[in-house]
This record gives sequence, structure tokens and C-alpha cells, in this order.
Amino acid sequence: MLSQETLDEYRRMTPSERLRLALRMTQENLPALVAGSPEDTARRFAILQRENDLRNANMLRAIAKTRQNR
Repeated sequence: MLSQETLDEYRRMTPSERLRLALRMTQENLPALVAGSPEDTARRFAILQRENDLRNANMLRAIAKTRQNR
């Protein structure tokens, strides 16, 4: 979980600043993500996909709740 200060800092960033940060983080972490055997790499990407799917489902549920409360 991110601290409130970090969240506030991200909210103050422009879209281009957030994109630049995301690209830098990707560049820094990609070598570790693809290191190892093809099975290791596939497993890491499967984990990322599951986490992304869960995050997206949670966001959709939250959006649906706000629409129901209108």
C-alpha cells in the first residue's frame, strides 16, 4: 500500500510525468522480470496478469457500486 504522501505526490504529477516515471520503472525492472528460464518468465508474467485482472475487477465493482448509489 502506498503512503498518503506518495499518493498525493502522484496526483500532483502531470500525465507526462507519470508516464515518464512508469517508463523509467519498467526500464529498471524489466531485466529482472525476464531473467531466468522461459518457465520462470512465464510464471512471473502469469502472476502479473492475475494481479492486474484482480485489480481491474475490484475497480469495476467499485464503479458499479457508485452507479447504484446515484
